[in-house]
Amino acid sequence: MSDRVYNFSPGPSMLPLAVLEKVGSEITNYQGSGMSVMEMSHRSKVYQTIFDDTKARFKKLMNVPDDYEVLFLQGGASTQFSSVPLNLIGRTGKADYALTGNFSTTAYKEAKKYGDIAVAASSADKNHSYIPTQEQLTVRPDASYFHYCANNTIYGTEWQYIPETGDVPLVCDMSSNICSRHVDISRFGVIYAGAQKNLAPAGVTIVIVKKALAGHELPFTPLMSSWKTQIDKDSMFNTPPCWCIYVLGEVLKWLEAQGGVEGMEKIKHGKAQMLYDVLDASRLFHCCATDSRSDMNVTFRSDDDELDKKFVAEATAAGFVNLKGHRIVGGMRASIYNAMPVEGVEKLCRFIEEFDRKA
Repeated sequence: MSDRVYNFSPGPSMLPLAVLEKVGSEITNYQGSGMSVMEMSHRSKVYQTIFDDTKARFKKLMNVPDDYEVLFLQGGASTQFSSVPLNLIGRTGKADYALTGNFSTTAYKEAKKYGDIAVAASSADKNHSYIPTQEQLTVRPDASYFHYCANNTIYGTEWQYIPETGDVPLVCDMSSNICSRHVDISRFGVIYAGAQKNLAPAGVTIVIVKKALAGHELPFTPLMSSWKTQIDKDSMFNTPPCWCIYVLGEVLKWLEAQGGVEGMEKIKHGKAQMLYDVLDASRLFHCCATDSRSDMNVTFRSDDDELDKKFVAEATAAGFVNLKGHRIVGGMRASIYNAMPVEGVEKLCRFIEEFDRKA
């Protein structure tokens, strides 16, 4: 479709065109049901089939062990900033956080309402341009959990290793890189992710929780924040985000066709390396991240704010939209999540090279 742009938004982000066409064809009549998924009762047999299939596909794609539960919740990943301490901190009253960007810092501030929260490591000293090493992490052995954010959308860094925390349960916000790389779920206590970057429209949040960790929430935990409540009701204590879960299922089918998570990992790393190679060779632009560069969010800038504005304006006119960097850091940011086609990155690379020559 020639009228579509290349959408480099950090979220909500683009969805696979094949998925959009599929759900569009079923928008008024899902598989002969005579109604849209948006109109269905979540208690109906036809929707239960959609839900069960989506959950099974996700568990298979991510190789989720049997002693873990997958929840499809509402409220975005930000709601889990509260739910994590509410459900987990009761064991010792302590938790440790790695602060490597905006969202991990916000999660840390929220958790401080509920207990003794310590900073295990921080990259704020260099404007979050790097990821701390394992040796730089300070994890208290009596912490109820250790929390980190796997990929930092604003600053363009990504953890290239899974932290070792001993017997302390590991909690990870994977909102911006879930299903883009292989993950050993068994090493985590909890993984959560807003789906609007890599997997679905905004509105559904995925929580993968080790069942043994649920059921120990603080006594004043809101009903809908209790993982045990959600597990007992299979994410349907109240009406779930039905449409978003349906689209999630279609994206999972698309991911299967790309070779699953392992296949997508090769594709997305190739896209990122292509873009980094062009930026590293540029005379105008430089990458903001010094190491642990993200394969999902490539942040770059020149040394001239006006030149950056000119680049964003000309890129937008050329069909490359939402490249303006976050207001906190400025510059540019190309978010190249799973649905961004290789062709889109190739064309952006050619645009950068041409801009570099002309400026």
